Amino acid sequence: MAKLIIAALVLYALYLLVLKPRSKGPRMPEEEARAILGVAADADDEAIRSAHRRLVSAVHPDKGGSAELTRRINSARDTLLRHGR
Repeated sequence: MAKLIIAALVLYALYLLVLKPRSKGPRMPEEEARAILGVAADADDEAIRSAHRRLVSAVHPDKGGSAELTRRINSARDTLLRHGR
């Protein structure tokens, strides 16, 4: 029984290391992200987060909005915060 558990753990580890698809990160250009959020090129992290909160509150699926719009707004925020403004 212990050998079976160990074999399962090894197979799961191989799956995580080799076969599991990895996120390729944000592919959205920085200019597009700024346009979506409506922030300037010199916007700081707080301005980016504020714009994100404002937009998500308007288009969130729980409020009758679109899941796709929410995903794009989240991606825009992530892109700008990762690029360091």
